[in-house]
Order: sequence, then C-alpha cells, then structure tokens
Amino acid sequence: MEKTVYIFGHKNPDTDSVVSATAYARLKQLQGFENYKAARAGHFNPQTDYIFKKFNVQSPKYISNLTPKVEYYMEDECQVVDENKSVWAAIGEMDSAHLRALPVVDKDGKYKSLLHYSAFAQKLLDILNPENKVSISTSIGLIIRTMNAQPLIVHNQEEIFKSTILVGAASDDTFSRMLDEHKSENIIVITSDREKIYEACIERRVKLLIITSGYMLNKELKEKAQQNGVSVIMSPYTTSDTVMMIAYSTPVSLMADPEIQPVHPEDTISKIRQVLLDSPIRRLPVVDAENKVIGIISEHDLTNEPNIQLILVDHNELSQAVEGIEHYKIQEVIDHHRIGPLSTTYPITFINKPIGSTSTIITTLYQEAKIPIPKEIASILLCGILSDTLILQSTTTTDIDRQTAEYLSNITDLDIQTLGKEILTAGSRIKGRTATEVIHQDMKEYRENKSVYTVSQIEVGNLKEILDRKKEFLSELEIERRSNKAVFAALLVTDITQLSSILMMSTDPKFQPFITFPKLENDIYFLKDVVSRKKQLIPLITEQVENYER
Repeated sequence: MEKTVYIFGHKNPDTDSVVSATAYARLKQLQGFENYKAARAGHFNPQTDYIFKKFNVQSPKYISNLTPKVEYYMEDECQVVDENKSVWAAIGEMDSAHLRALPVVDKDGKYKSLLHYSAFAQKLLDILNPENKVSISTSIGLIIRTMNAQPLIVHNQEEIFKSTILVGAASDDTFSRMLDEHKSENIIVITSDREKIYEACIERRVKLLIITSGYMLNKELKEKAQQNGVSVIMSPYTTSDTVMMIAYSTPVSLMADPEIQPVHPEDTISKIRQVLLDSPIRRLPVVDAENKVIGIISEHDLTNEPNIQLILVDHNELSQAVEGIEHYKIQEVIDHHRIGPLSTTYPITFINKPIGSTSTIITTLYQEAKIPIPKEIASILLCGILSDTLILQSTTTTDIDRQTAEYLSNITDLDIQTLGKEILTAGSRIKGRTATEVIHQDMKEYRENKSVYTVSQIEVGNLKEILDRKKEFLSELEIERRSNKAVFAALLVTDITQLSSILMMSTDPKFQPFITFPKLENDIYFLKDVVSRKKQLIPLITEQVENYER
C-alpha cells in the first residue's frame, strides 16, 4: 500500500510555514505523486486565514498530533460480505483471498459482525452435533446457490426460516410417523430414490423436499407438490453430502461473531491494543462515523512501519514539530532557520538556505523541476515571502527573495507593496483577541543544552495597543513559562512602521541578570532595528542562555 506523505510546517504555524507546505504538496502532486498531502498542526492566524480565503486555496488538513492511531497502521483494502449471503459463499471468498476474517455488513455497508474460522467452526459443530436436534436458519434460495441445486418448484425463495432437517432413510411407515411428530414445524426433507417418502412429504406439505443423487420427481407428484405449496429441488450430491452442504447455506450473519466490536480510525493504538489482543483472531474491523467498514487492523500490522511519512518545511527542530513526530520516518526537510539537533538513522533530503523565506525555496523547486506554478499557488507563495520578510525590509531578506518576489508578482499581476501592506495589516489585528491567542499564533520552542525557552512574534502597526494590555500579556507569558518549565517565555512585538520591536519576557529570576537588552520598563525591553526573530533575536538570546548555563 502506498504511504501517505504529510508535509508539515511547524506547530503554531505562521504564513510562510503553511504556504510552504501547501505549495510543496501541490508541486509533488503535479509531478504525479498524489499521495503527498499538506497538513498543519495548528490553527490559522488571522493573516494566513485572510490569504487563503483571498486566493481561494484549500486549507491543509488539520492534524493536531501524530500520536499513533489506527488509521496509520490499518489495512484499508478490506473485503466485506453481505449478511444475507450463505456462509458457504463467504468461506469461499475468504479462502480465495487468503483471509482470516471477513467483516459482515448490511445492505448499507454497515458493520454487523465478523466471520472468522473459530466462530464458524464452533457454530457448525453445534448444528451437526448428533446430540442436538438438527435445525438451521436458511432460505430456499441460499440452499439452491450453496449446492448448485436444480429448482423444480420454488415458493418464497428468499424468505429466511428456521427449519428442522429430516433425512428420509427410515422405512416408509417409520418416516411418516417422524413427519407427523414434526408437523407443526418448517421441515426440510433430504432423501434419495424414495417415491413413497416423496408422497408422504407432499401430502404433509413440508417446506422443502430435496431429492439427491440426481433422481427425479414424476409429473403427477410434481403437480401435487405445486398444488400443496411444497418446494422441490434436486441436489447433485449424495444424501450425506447434501446434509453437510445444507449447514453451509445458513446466512453468514448467523455464523459470524457479533461479540467483536469495531474500532475507529482516530482511536489511538494505546486505546485499542488490549481489545486487539483479546480478540480471538487478533484482528478488528475499522469503521467510520456511519459504522461503515473502511478497513481492518491486526496485531501484526502494529509491527509494521506506519502508512504515513513526513516532510518538514520551515523548521527542523523537533521541539517545534507536530507532537508525535518521533514515531514516523522523515523524508525531507526544507528550511531557512538555524539547524537544530535533528538526527535520523537514514539519509534524507535536507535543504537549508540562508534566505528570508521558505516560500522562496519552494518557488525555486518549481523552477528547477520546470513545473509551471498555478496562479493561486504563486499568489500565496508571494504572500509567504512578503510576510516573512516584512515586505522585503527585514534584515533576513536576500537578493534571491527579492528576485523571487518579482518573479511571482509578474506571474500573478499582484503589486508587491500593495499586497504586502494588505497582508501585514490582516496579521496585525489585536483587538478582540486574547493574549493566549496572540502568544500562541506564532510561538516557537527552543532548547539550548538543558535550557528550554519560547519566543512568540507578532507584527503590529502600532505598539500602543500591546503596551496598554501589558499586564495581560505578561501574565499569559508567565503561565506559558511555568507550564513548559522554561527559563523564560517571550513575545517579540515588531512595529512594521518603525522596523523596531519590543520584547516582553516572563523569566526565571535567576536568568534576569543575564539579559542585556535595553529596558523599557519592568519585563519589557526595546530592540531598535530588530525585526527578525530568526536572524537577529535568537542569536542574541542564545548567547545570553549560554552565559546563564556556565
């Protein structure tokens, strides 16, 4: 089965992260790889939401975490069998496809039970046990199809009924008495060349007469059977074989195991593991929200590699990646940040360039592949570059970013300055948003040796609104710091009109002496000409953390 490859930006994604994942997935699909899908671990910030709506681009699939789930291990090519088929037909399907279990479904495809050999063998033994009264539930149609019988007279062919099975092997008088003892029941009689028994069955109006070994019913008895409502069929098998075969004509729904309950694709492996181990065949059906079978999962599946792999864009540090990433193979990394402590046990494609935006790298990959960029994708790629470089004004901006922006502007007929101001305005909205929302919209976690810290960033057109709510933001940063057991939690607020920033910090008191930024007021620092978290702030903070750890 072909694996799905999810392309993820960092959690709490910014515009460049989401755009890069979306555009790279489209490139892969245009190259013929339909199994590559864009994904996101966090919700859109206002700027990204505005951009995707403006250019009518579908949002990447939201996957909050990659905790191992049923859907990442299950077999999604799964045969099912209709509940009204004979168990003979179902066993035949299992045998031809080498299946150990077969989900039984109703006419709408909804799960009813699971057919497996253990359940089938036990129920067949119950039917054939000589100490039990032999009776089965079946229909004349199922019997005909199971033994390829020749119908002579058939009434209510598909009606399911519970019937007593009698074999016409006794003397004529003895068998007639047996019929009289069961006259209140639906009776199926199986016999060979016994005309007197044919007559007795037809006179007493049995449900079904099965004549074995190819023997015939004369025309007079056939007419009488028709008048008395007796169905008659001819089995190509001997009497003993026909008795055995009729047990296989039971509807599969009655021979399957209704005790095995299905699981759902979103169930975690930890949740279903014990249920799977308790299953008599170590297999469970998987159903969707409508209870329709979409796959099956076995104990063996859990020993295989999951059916998903990953590509990371706009980050390479696992602390910034979607939760649960350690369970899956990483195919590629495409980034423009510092290289963190990422390691793999296998070679991967790793593209890391010192430029202003991952969207710039993705654009060059289209060019190198000689794949035309769809207009809506070119539009969001341009937005990704302008967002991450503050309309090409950030210190991280390179000539490659400028050239790429011009290239995309030419494709899309979008003016760089007009579009840049439009999207930065969309992203700088603070009014009506909580401090929690603002801090988490673009928050990254960093690790330096034993120290952990977080730095969030937001661009605004005026610092006043943030400073007016400083207590609220500092309080939320303190909560964030304590929950992560971090050295500090910081919010970089960049003024896009002045191209400078303030830094709000909630810190461990032991770290405060190592902060060297100019203080604006308690826990707030002024960073003149600093607009880039990646290129300007993080190197300075790294030095302070290293001094703190000495």
